[in-house]
Amino acid sequence: MAILYTEEFIKTIIRMAWADDISFDKIKRDLGISESEVIKVMRSNLNSNRFKLWRRRVTGRKSKHEKRTKLLERLID
Repeated sequence: MAILYTEEFIKTIIRMAWADDISFDKIKRDLGISESEVIKVMRSNLNSNRFKLWRRRVTGRKSKHEKRTKLLERLID
């Protein structure tokens, strides 16, 4: 079953998902949607080239995952 979001909510999700300094955990806290839901929204609202570009940007990016970022900060200190 597909969840219907307003156009404004979708724009907010996309804006937050593109931002390098906003993690998926923050998106979950602020908007109440999981990383997999963000990916679904991005896939269905971006053209295929933009979606692939976004996935390459966020895949493995530690700043998009708070647990990884915190672990790195502890290792550096």
